[in-house]
Amino acid sequence: MKSWLVPTAFAIAIGALILIGSILPIPLLRSISMQLLQWGMILAGIAVLVGIGNLFAVHFSRVRRRQAGALDSLTLLVALLATLFIGVLGGPSHPWMQVAVEAIIVPVEASLMALLAVTLLYAAMRLLRRRADWMSILFLAIVVLWLLSSVSLPFLGEIPILSDWVRPWLLFSPVAGGLRGLLLGVALGALVTGLRVLFALDRPYGEKT
Repeated sequence: MKSWLVPTAFAIAIGALILIGSILPIPLLRSISMQLLQWGMILAGIAVLVGIGNLFAVHFSRVRRRQAGALDSLTLLVALLATLFIGVLGGPSHPWMQVAVEAIIVPVEASLMALLAVTLLYAAMRLLRRRADWMSILFLAIVVLWLLSSVSLPFLGEIPILSDWVRPWLLFSPVAGGLRGLLLGVALGALVTGLRVLFALDRPYGEKT
């Protein structure tokens, strides 16, 4: 007997129960599917904890062996343990946790967003140099308009036509449309992947032969 038959049958049965329980208004099937989903969320949380434990073990080993980047690993371990200690004892509303969020996480996220904006502008300029077609020009123009509408210029402040009209239009028309397209693509990809696993066309949990 092939080793993949049992996990394949188990995965198909669980997937079929959740799918049928989500579609048909049968209380028993719906309660079973909800229970299975809750177990799945618990297993996902345990997987996250296992990943954090593996991350801790890797960086602790790097610090113990004094390998390259040991100082960065030590900084990560201290931050991880301090955040875990404060979160377990005081919860997310603890003042020190708020200080960590406002003094570390928010500035880091702002720096990453600023770096992303500069990277987009640089990529648009390089794209225009390599392929000067109307799509490249349109991309560069949208990036420049978005940056101008998001910042306050010296001696001019905010430009009303950009901050009051162009930025909301960009945000709620092409940007929202692109995000919805990405979400639809992700949803369709997840649906196709789930159906392929459900019908045993893909078996990521076992052998394929």
